[in-house]
Amino acid sequence: MLNGKTIVLGVTGGIAAFKAASLCSKLVQKGADVHVIMTSSAKQFITELTLQSLSKNAVFSDTFDERDPAVVSHIRLADAADLVLIAPATANMIGKMAHGLADDMLSTTLLATTAPVMVAPAMNVHMYGHPAVQENMKTLDRRGVMMIEPGEGLLACGYVGKGRMEEPETIVAVVEQYFARKEQAEPGLLQGKKVVVTSGGTIERIDPVRYITNDSSGKMGFAIAKAAREMGADVRLIYGRTDVAPPAGVDAEPVQSAEEMYRAVLKHWESSDLVIKAAAVADYRPAETASSKIKKKGDTMTLELVKTVDILEELGKSKTHQFLIGFAAETHDVETYAKDKLRRKNADLIVANDVTAEGAGFRSDTNIVQVFDEAGLVEQMPVMSKDDIARRLLAIAAGRMKEAGNR
Repeated sequence: MLNGKTIVLGVTGGIAAFKAASLCSKLVQKGADVHVIMTSSAKQFITELTLQSLSKNAVFSDTFDERDPAVVSHIRLADAADLVLIAPATANMIGKMAHGLADDMLSTTLLATTAPVMVAPAMNVHMYGHPAVQENMKTLDRRGVMMIEPGEGLLACGYVGKGRMEEPETIVAVVEQYFARKEQAEPGLLQGKKVVVTSGGTIERIDPVRYITNDSSGKMGFAIAKAAREMGADVRLIYGRTDVAPPAGVDAEPVQSAEEMYRAVLKHWESSDLVIKAAAVADYRPAETASSKIKKKGDTMTLELVKTVDILEELGKSKTHQFLIGFAAETHDVETYAKDKLRRKNADLIVANDVTAEGAGFRSDTNIVQVFDEAGLVEQMPVMSKDDIARRLLAIAAGRMKEAGNR
C-alpha cells in the first residue's frame, strides 16, 4: 500500500521523538518515499543525521535553509506529499495546527499542504487531558485531520496514564489502512447505484410541545450519504432529528416519526440497490398523542407506550435484490447483540459500536465500529473519523454487491 507514496514525516520535540527513527525505517521498508521535517526541539532528542540515514533524503528543520534556489522547500514538500504524518505530535504543535500558526518549517509546511494529515499525539497525561489540548484536537478532527490515539502506560515523566505515542508498528498499520481505504473508495465505486440512507433520531410526539427521542446526532448517516454521492451513487437521504445540517448536494427528505421514516423509505425501496439504516429509530411511541399541551396534575404521570414499526425488520422480510445494512448501537455484549440483530432482521451487514467507548457514540465526530455478516466479524475499525468509516463501509458494501452479480 505504501509503495511509491510520498510521506512527509514531521517530528516534534518530545521524548517519543526517539521512536521516529523506527517509524521512519519501517515506512521506508514498506516502499514509502519519506521526507523528514524536524522542529528545533526535536533535534534535542534525535539527530538529523539519524533520520537522513534512514530516509535516504535530506532532513529539513529551518524554513530559511534553502538548499535549492529553484524551489521553495516547504512548498515543494507540501505539494509532493501524499500524506503528512506528525509523530510524535506535541501539545505545542497541535495548538499551532489548530490556530493556523506558522513559525517554523513544519508548521509552515502544514499550512501550505492540501494533502491529508495524520497526527500521533505524545505528551504527559495531564497535558493530554487539558481542556485546551482536547479542544484543539477536536478542532483538527472537524477539519479532517486523522488522529492516532496515544496509548496508556508508564510515561517518561513517571506518570502512568494516557499520552504515550502509539508504537511505530501500529502507526504504520494505520497508514497502510488509510491508503487501502482510499484506493478502495474510488470515485466511481457506486456509479449508477441508487443508495438510500436513513439518519438521525426519530421523534415520537407526546403532545405539541413534548416528544420522545434519543441522542443520535445524524453525523454517521450524513457521512455515509456524502461518501456515497462522492462515489457516484444516486443518493436519497431520509433523516429525523439531527445536531447538524445534511450534506450539501444530497437529495434529502426530513421526517419526524418512525412511521414517517418507514413510509419515506418504502417509496424508494423497490428501486434501491443499497439501503443503509443508520438512523436511531424509536422502539416505542406514545399510544395516544394529545392534541394540546398536557397540563401538570399530581405527583406522577403514566404514559402508555406501544411498539413502533421495525423498519429494518420489515425491509429484511421483503428484500429481493437490495443490499441491506443495519446499525446496532450497544452499551455491552456488542458482538452478541449485533449477530442476533443481523439474523433476526435478515440484513446483509450490521455495523455495531459500543456507544459508551471513548471516541465513539452519537455526538462524537469519530467512531469505533465492528462490521458483521452471517459468518461473523468482517472488519474491526479503530477510532476513525465518521467520514473515513463511511468510505470504508461503502467500499465493503460495493465489493459484496459486485460479488453477488445482480447487485
